[in-house]
Amino acid sequence: MNILLTDHQLSILLRDAAEMGAKLALARTGKIKQYMNKSEAYRIYGRANIEHWIDQGLLTRRKDGNYSAAWRIDRIEAETIRKSLDALLYI
Repeated sequence: MNILLTDHQLSILLRDAAEMGAKLALARTGKIKQYMNKSEAYRIYGRANIEHWIDQGLLTRRKDGNYSAAWRIDRIEAETIRKSLDALLYI
């Protein structure tokens, strides 16, 4: 299957890939937090999107403890989902 991309589409994909690589490197070196809490995820990506991605099994909630422990989300995982969905709009 061949997909033909315009120069604009290719530049968007390359920009997003470079951005994801930079965020991954920053998270691995500790310059940005690897995980975000629920309120931060809702603010950045929207509550409906986060809940939808969790319901669809695309995004995994992680808890530090049992029962009353707050959950957190992997920043790179959430960003990857958003960039992937954005790419579908351009291709």
